[in-house]
Amino acid sequence: MFGLRKYDEKGIYFGMEAKMELLQTSKTGKKERPIKVLQFGEGNFLRGFVDYMIDIANEKGLFDGDIVLVKPIEFGSLARFNNQECQYTVSLRGIVDGKATVMNRVITSVADTVAAHEEYEKYSNFAKLDTLRYIVSNTTEAGIVYDESDKLEMNPPKSFPAKLAKFLYERYKHFNGALDKGLVMLPVELIDDNGIHLRECVLKQADNWNLEEGFKKWLDDACVFTSTLVDRIITGYPKDEEEKLWEEWGYKDELIVTGEPFALWVIESAKDISGELPLDKAMEDMSGMQVIFTDNQKPYKQRKVRILNGAHTSFVLASYLAGNDIVLESMEDELIFKFMKATIFDEVIPTLTLPKQELEDFANAVITRFNNPYVKHALLAISLNSVSKWRARCMPSFLGYVEKTGKLPEHLTFSLAALMAFYQGTEIRDKALIGHRDGKEYQIMDDAAVLQFFAENTGKDTKQFVSSFLSNTEFFGDELGKTAGLVDAVSAYLDEINEKGMRKTMEEHF
Repeated sequence: MFGLRKYDEKGIYFGMEAKMELLQTSKTGKKERPIKVLQFGEGNFLRGFVDYMIDIANEKGLFDGDIVLVKPIEFGSLARFNNQECQYTVSLRGIVDGKATVMNRVITSVADTVAAHEEYEKYSNFAKLDTLRYIVSNTTEAGIVYDESDKLEMNPPKSFPAKLAKFLYERYKHFNGALDKGLVMLPVELIDDNGIHLRECVLKQADNWNLEEGFKKWLDDACVFTSTLVDRIITGYPKDEEEKLWEEWGYKDELIVTGEPFALWVIESAKDISGELPLDKAMEDMSGMQVIFTDNQKPYKQRKVRILNGAHTSFVLASYLAGNDIVLESMEDELIFKFMKATIFDEVIPTLTLPKQELEDFANAVITRFNNPYVKHALLAISLNSVSKWRARCMPSFLGYVEKTGKLPEHLTFSLAALMAFYQGTEIRDKALIGHRDGKEYQIMDDAAVLQFFAENTGKDTKQFVSSFLSNTEFFGDELGKTAGLVDAVSAYLDEINEKGMRKTMEEHF
């Protein structure tokens, strides 16, 4: 069986001295399946998330379909995929059922690759493939944009929506508008209502190219544009560990994807597609992995942003000033861990609309993810653009708590003071504001207007400083500065932090 260690005639293990063989289809015994998925993007996230789930569904006999990876841009190479016959290993590492766990899976559900620009004819022929049903995409947040300069005669057009519009139009023509030959779009780009925006861009291109009304009607009647929410930390290719893993596995793999065990995919559509794409059933016995089909993903988006992202934003700056450098250290710090839990369970969850048990289960999963010993997530990396992050991730919970209880949420209020303490600095150097922790410099990265505000106001009277910050409508709109008692509370916390230090202040209050 491929993957076993190799020994010489005397029974001595070769190890890395022998030439390690590449992982290939011929070694894994891949089963041939019909092509059902065309995937725009061959990066780590899609391969460690969508393709991983499809591979499990195939293994369980629930899907029976293969994937073709499309390189949608002109630069880059597919050579590694071709060398490995599209096979690769996904290594998930994290806490499962309370134990540090590593789960390795060789993905055998990718059948082929194609470069849209260099192999246009091969690429366009997939539009005529009878078995094709799904389009998956991850073309970055800037990928779903309408470009009026795209022309129908381009092979292919530049933007992803134009590529998709032309691809769908060629399919529509080839099958004479057959309603059973429509496709299901599954975009995972990290923008709100990604499917809605993608559909709008495709229709704009149809209008721009003066395509017939029958095509636009076919898009509505035969095709499905889903909007999705995805959640899994993919840590990518383990460059520092590759040779160790190759030796452990007994084969060479230059396409390894590493990530965490947790995975959530929420798929919103007006038409129910769960029967034909039973990924939810495939994930039922997979610990920490879930696919949800719904006609409204907004409560799940709200849950993720406020609990997962909001927790990060509310504790990382305080944790950094308390002496920690990564998320895992923060979770091992009893003071920070206690602060984070109270923020989530006492101040965030009470403002959300999903069932309490469901919210608490998600929150506990988030805490498990933060405790992942295989992920070294730097607090300074998370601190990027913390002012806008606090507005998007924490302010809705803050205002919701005030509205519900008539009181200030203690921990979220303190997180504002911690943010201001972290951002204190008077020197901007190389587009970064310079802060100090224990006499050592750190870089504060944010929009120029934010950095300029702190450079100009750090050192001023605390109450004036806090009032100017919270009432800045460019930063927070007009609600935060009007909250009764907030300026006084944040000012008091900030004075204590500056006088006693972050850790001592938190010990006294929390």
